[in-house]
Amino acid sequence: QVQLVESGGGLVQGGGSLRLSCEASGFTFRQYFMGWFRQAPGKEREFVANINWGGSGTIYADSVKGRFTISRDNAKNTAYLQMNSLKPEDTAVYYCARGAAFFTGAKPSEYDYWGQGTQVIVSS
Repeated sequence: QVQLVESGGGLVQGGGSLRLSCEASGFTFRQYFMGWFRQAPGKEREFVANINWGGSGTIYADSVKGRFTISRDNAKNTAYLQMNSLKPEDTAVYYCARGAAFFTGAKPSEYDYWGQGTQVIVSS
């Protein structure tokens, strides 16, 4: 069955960096878009970034553009989110999700499988 397992979250000071990983199994990873979302307490889940099958195409939310980088290693069935210059407003649970085998956008409804999430807390 499809499984997505995130790791790499934690507590970091403002201005610091973290790298999240999403290990995928149960499907042909290289054939699907992958995305990262986040959800802060009391807020709706919001799109962070996604990446196409080979990694040549990426989309970012305006709030993270220039600070976060999404990437993937198809040989390792793993997607990554490198987060730099972190701000307290980046505090949230971060989820990776499987998109489609064709173009996938920023709506949560376009993603069919989700990981359990990893907590990121950025202190001021």
